[in-house]
Amino acid sequence: MLAEYLIVGQLVNTHGVKGELKSTALTDDPQRFKKLEWVYIDKNGSLEKYELAGVKFFKQFVIIKFKGVDSIEAAEKLKGMYLKIDRENAIKLPKDSFFITDLIGLSVYDEKETLLGKLKDVIQTGSNDVYVVRDDAGTEILIPALKSVVKEVLLDAGRISVILPKGLLD
Repeated sequence: MLAEYLIVGQLVNTHGVKGELKSTALTDDPQRFKKLEWVYIDKNGSLEKYELAGVKFFKQFVIIKFKGVDSIEAAEKLKGMYLKIDRENAIKLPKDSFFITDLIGLSVYDEKETLLGKLKDVIQTGSNDVYVVRDDAGTEILIPALKSVVKEVLLDAGRISVILPKGLLD
């Protein structure tokens, strides 16, 4: 089941005294914040819609101003919360690309149809992603997310098929 909402950032601190907030971007393209009109803020499992009044960039942060959040005290209440968008507002991905949130939890099988475990995390290294797969015993395998290794991703079936590089499990 695909997630209905996608996390695009986390509010990490206030910025100034007029209600602006610093956010870490949890998306490959922080510039996408400029195109957003609104986001949902996840307040302990309850989503509230916030309109964006302004977006700018400072060092590695996205500085966000929400309509109606006009003081440092109001901004302070949002610190630590996640920014979400609904799937319809997500960027369109190229063929054979996936949102990490959709991959987490999928079962990973090798070429012999042996269950290796479930995908627990994706490490973004810059050159290629690495899948962190954990079996029932808690053992982790790091699998490079390369076309030569990842043969098939079937989101609806909840599975990823891989051909492990020689020596990976030795």
